Amino acid sequence: MESNQIRDTFLRFYEERGHTRVPSASLVPHGDPTLLFTSAGMVPFKPYFMGLAAPPATRLTTVQKCFRTTDIAEVGDYSHLTFFEMLGNFSIGDYFKQEAIAWAWELLTRGFGLDPAKLWVSIFLTDDEAHEIWRATGVPEERLHRYPEEYNYWFSGDIGPCGPNSEIFVDRGPREECAFCRAGACKPNLEPDCGRFLEVWNLVFMTLFQAEDGSRTELPKKNIDTGSGLERVTCILQGKDTVYETDIFAPIIERIEQLTGVRYGAEDHAVDVAVRVVAEHTRAAAFLITDGVMPSNEGRGYVLRRILRRAVYFLTQLAGEGGGAAARGETRPPDDAASADAAPERRGRATTMLDRVADAVIAKMSYAYPDLAERGPFVKRLLAAEEAKFGETLERGRVVLVSVLTGATARGLTTLSGHDAFRLYDTFGYPIELTQEIAREYGYDVDIDGFGRELEAQRERGRAAAKFEYDGGRVAAYTELASLRSTFVGYTTSEQASSVAAVLTRDGVRAQAGDGEPVELVLAQTPFYPEGGGQAGDSGEIIGPSGRVVVEDTQSPAEGLIVHRGYVAEGVIAVGDDVTARVEPARRRASQRNHTATHLLHAALREVLGAHVRQAGSLVAPDRLRFDFTHIEPMKPDELAAVQRLVNEKVRADIEVHPHEESYEDALAGGAMALFGEKYSAKVRVVDICEHTLLAMADDGQQTTERAGELKEQTAHSNADIPELPPSPRQRGAAGGEVSHCFSRELCGGTHVSRTGEIGTFIIESEGSVGSGVRRIEARTGALADAFVIEQQERIARLARQLSAAPAELEARVEALRADLEAERRRAQQFERQAGRAEVDALLDAAERVPLGDGDVAALLVARVPAASVDAMREMVDLLREKLGRAVVVLGAVVGERPAFLAMVSPELTSRVHAGNLLKQVAAVAGGSGGGRPEMAQAGGKDAAALDAALSQARAAVRAALGDG
Repeated sequence: MESNQIRDTFLRFYEERGHTRVPSASLVPHGDPTLLFTSAGMVPFKPYFMGLAAPPATRLTTVQKCFRTTDIAEVGDYSHLTFFEMLGNFSIGDYFKQEAIAWAWELLTRGFGLDPAKLWVSIFLTDDEAHEIWRATGVPEERLHRYPEEYNYWFSGDIGPCGPNSEIFVDRGPREECAFCRAGACKPNLEPDCGRFLEVWNLVFMTLFQAEDGSRTELPKKNIDTGSGLERVTCILQGKDTVYETDIFAPIIERIEQLTGVRYGAEDHAVDVAVRVVAEHTRAAAFLITDGVMPSNEGRGYVLRRILRRAVYFLTQLAGEGGGAAARGETRPPDDAASADAAPERRGRATTMLDRVADAVIAKMSYAYPDLAERGPFVKRLLAAEEAKFGETLERGRVVLVSVLTGATARGLTTLSGHDAFRLYDTFGYPIELTQEIAREYGYDVDIDGFGRELEAQRERGRAAAKFEYDGGRVAAYTELASLRSTFVGYTTSEQASSVAAVLTRDGVRAQAGDGEPVELVLAQTPFYPEGGGQAGDSGEIIGPSGRVVVEDTQSPAEGLIVHRGYVAEGVIAVGDDVTARVEPARRRASQRNHTATHLLHAALREVLGAHVRQAGSLVAPDRLRFDFTHIEPMKPDELAAVQRLVNEKVRADIEVHPHEESYEDALAGGAMALFGEKYSAKVRVVDICEHTLLAMADDGQQTTERAGELKEQTAHSNADIPELPPSPRQRGAAGGEVSHCFSRELCGGTHVSRTGEIGTFIIESEGSVGSGVRRIEARTGALADAFVIEQQERIARLARQLSAAPAELEARVEALRADLEAERRRAQQFERQAGRAEVDALLDAAERVPLGDGDVAALLVARVPAASVDAMREMVDLLREKLGRAVVVLGAVVGERPAFLAMVSPELTSRVHAGNLLKQVAAVAGGSGGGRPEMAQAGGKDAAALDAALSQARAAVRAALGDG
């Protein structure tokens, strides 16, 4: 079976047994603060197990994308993966152990055709029920083993659902090197693992919830959670020793071989490890980027950048090993549409390879995950940009490493400390393998144990950070309140009569709260919008018969549960009180304006920049809107102007904003935009912004439109790769005499204006980068936009007064000032050159004559000079080179309060003195670094007071080097 067949067979098997197929959730968990990534198949279903949300069905099946960070450093061996797919079937209070075990056995032995005699089973130590079921299924006692909690108890995290489990292993045959196998005593879970038994399925009997303190309580229902790794099952069914030999990785590895010229499996262990790293990490990175993760220096983005840099390093090593395209220094021709609009810095530079490995990933995996192909051009452009960027980082790290080694020499050390090696790894993303390689070139060892300790300390910090902030007590209280449901009525009103369903204070769920107490209230019906989809939660007040609560924020910690956070401003608020819930109307209207404006902005960006633009985050608050989107390069001024102009056109058109509900599948089929990382139910709310045009009947009986010319003009500049949105259900049901052009259609549960004209004005305040491949626009609407325009006008007026020019003449006045400044700069440079020539004449008299040992001599000049810039120092060196002949010149100066050094060595002396290496030693004395070619080098330092001491070391080092000749 090919991997695609295995997926389909698994899903079809469980659909035939009443399960509902659920698409894979994003690798970015939605609404789970305990996890950095979706790390198991059950993660999207945790709210169902905990009773916090109602499942779409009680029997579910899925193939879930998963990513785990714990094994990154181990990737490269035969088994470890960061990204994998988990086949799973789930019961939410439906069937239990009997069916879970029977169906797993049936699928493995009949559906996949595995030999029952090669299947072994483990169970929890005290699980007699599972033991009896397995025995009745036909598993003999000798292949059925009990283990304690360490091996056969599954946890979804430190906090969350858990329960005993039963694992199924495939016996791949005895191993000669295993003493247990030779003695006939080998079984699953023995240490060390000889590789004979491969776990292919984990059946979790999930009945308990583990709290932060380690205590466990019964879940609302008994559940089943199973997980079977697709890669492992494929390995077994295809008869391969490792997953890298299966059809999952074979085309990716073949692409790496083509790019680098190496051969996988040709008995070169180092090459094989590198190939596996590149294949696995490229696959993982493509999926992470597709799910909206962008490279950065923290959180999920840091993990992505780490695996990208590891892949780039090993890919570069492979290219050098095999003499591939990169090793030959070839440039990449524009081979597709993505190349044509690639960032300018990519064209004509040395080839990138990671993006072309990703081609193979996309081709292989897009059958199961079509969004990979849809986002493919953007994924490849981002990979190419990261590869080019890390190429620069590698070189900077090399300079720092050489400086560290030089410092170690001065201290008489021959081993690079683990701390320094980790600093290179952590600060510059330097793989430890590269650090070791360069250190060996200089005759140094690396303290690998010390590096390991630093790395483990970082992992511990990472594991702690991966849990994010988590209030276990509050979550326990929300779990207690999970059965409550708040009806949101805020789409049509900002004030609602209601009743208090629950009161939550710092002490937990209570009957009432008194004056001054922080409180969270749950109401039966509420007009308060809870934070979600980027829109900030509403504020306002809740007034009861005996008290008043000021609501500062509104949140929804569980599906259907809305909590109003604030404090008791007067009196007492109690469960059962009849209350009036009143949203602050001005703030609500401002949020509505900003939310609708973000939809218009999103659509305008896609029309101006292209279909690769996707929302990557947003903030919709009453006082501002912030919109993050995927785009590689800064927006040009004309692009920003086009986006702002297009949004304001739609505002002035006063288009109806039409929210409606439909099925998730129909919404996507109708062209609605869904956001990465968001979790949607079967029924979704769609917000349409569509212009409707009445058709008139012409004399010849044909329908024409009064606005046809206008619509054509509006859409003429649309990007060619953005398909026209199909008609929504509302449009499809419209009279035959009306056509609609939908500018925006998004899945959204937020609050909006009724018509775009209510936005008033839209002004872009700023555009910038927030990470690799992610840009951010901040904007204002309504009165705040007007205030921003007035503020800019006032600023322009002040500048005009200061420059004694009319506002319309400002640009010409500034240009004239720039020309004057440039003329003054040229005059200053001329004076500087004249002063330099005078200084050179004085320096010639200070040059020393150093015997070379072969009867010849060389000039040595080491001096501190009063240069104002490095360029001035360089001119001095050029003049000295002409007049001194065979010479070594080292100049130092304080430039901008920091020491700067320049060295020149005549070509016939570079065998004795290397300018770059010399300045590395010299700059280190002043707390700096630098380098360059054998004949010319430049360096900088931090301590200006150490300039003279550094020059003294330079003089001594050069005399020693010349004298040794």
